[in-house]
Amino acid sequence: MIEIVSDSSRKLARAWLWLGLTALIGSGLLAMLLVFSRTPGIQDVFPLKDFFRAALVVHVDLSVAVWFMAFAAVIWSAVGSGAMPWLGWAGLGAAAAGTMVMMVSPFFPGAHPLLNNYIPVLQQPLFYASLWLLGAGFLLAVLRAVATIKLDHALKTGSFLGAIAGLLALGAFFWSWWAVPRIDDDKFYHEVLFWGGGHALQFQHALLMAVAWFWIAEARGRPVPLSRRALSALFWIAAVPLLAVPAIYLMVPAGSLPHMELFAKLMEWGHPYMGPLILVGLVTLWRNRGIDSYPAKAAFIASFVLFAIGGVLGYMIRGANVVIPAHYHGSTVGVTLAFMGLAYVLLPRLGYGEPVGRMAKWQAYVYGGGQLIHVLGLAWSGGYGVQRKVAGAEQMLTTLPQKIGMGMMGLGGLIAVIGGIMFIVVCLKAMWPRRQ
Repeated sequence: MIEIVSDSSRKLARAWLWLGLTALIGSGLLAMLLVFSRTPGIQDVFPLKDFFRAALVVHVDLSVAVWFMAFAAVIWSAVGSGAMPWLGWAGLGAAAAGTMVMMVSPFFPGAHPLLNNYIPVLQQPLFYASLWLLGAGFLLAVLRAVATIKLDHALKTGSFLGAIAGLLALGAFFWSWWAVPRIDDDKFYHEVLFWGGGHALQFQHALLMAVAWFWIAEARGRPVPLSRRALSALFWIAAVPLLAVPAIYLMVPAGSLPHMELFAKLMEWGHPYMGPLILVGLVTLWRNRGIDSYPAKAAFIASFVLFAIGGVLGYMIRGANVVIPAHYHGSTVGVTLAFMGLAYVLLPRLGYGEPVGRMAKWQAYVYGGGQLIHVLGLAWSGGYGVQRKVAGAEQMLTTLPQKIGMGMMGLGGLIAVIGGIMFIVVCLKAMWPRRQ
């Protein structure tokens, strides 16, 4: 069982967890408006089309980029040796400042949204400043992780390799920013800018999701049915495709068509290397079937189901329709649920209370169930040609199947928002200072 080895590590992990929850709170508030802007009937009462794109940018960045990286830093802080705490606190300070700036940026003039993949942006100096602050903060967190994590446990190995993936992703972002020539087509420029690093980040999230799964199982006394050496080997196998990231940048010019095609192939051919870890996750879930339901186990189950569905949908994408967000919602929500479950495990180890009560027990099922309806609604609608990244009348919902699918999307989204609020409430209840 992994133990947090120092008080400095515990304090740093606690601070990163607070930052992650802050990002989720901001993202959740925006998610409610996003759901309203695309739900048949409601979209006509609240004409939010103009707000939709700006809100979508900040919602995605907070719920994926900031939340994922902040919780990754929670994991790295918890498994690290406790050395160089100043580096961790400097990273946290920069990331926290970047998060606050990002949250207020839509309220300032000139917030023109660009809905490019991976890290959508607002074309505005304040928003760009938030990205640089966040990038600097997460870079310091990643560097500390690489320097302080000892490879004496399989889950530490997975965490270390996740940090290597993060380091490669941040390096790819900077390389593209330096090498890609500026063009007049702003959307395409930003698409290319974040293309390589965005693909590398997927490996970080997937590796740390597996770490969260197995940590949850280990915490309940039903660990992975493999030796630590064998499990470490599977993490190394899953990380092998990361070798292609610097190779692609060295072989072809950043931003060129071959560059983008090679990273698309990396996603297609590289993620199956996660297959053995996913299979071990399934076996581990089966071994835990006899244990009474508890909050982290519910999150493990929901995470596995959503991630598997998202992976299957990824191979069903045909054209630029809402099957694409169905795929990435399934995959990213699988990661989010794994992190939620690990948060429940870590709360008492970080000096907070135990997540208890009916709300804690059902939160992952509510959130995961809502996201499942949301994903299936998007996948259904995509089969009937509903386009992505549009809202209101632009969706052109003319047939009953299209309206049913997007209605499912809206209902599932609202249920998921409730589940997200439940997670924040459960965590804040456990983290709130208690009177002695």
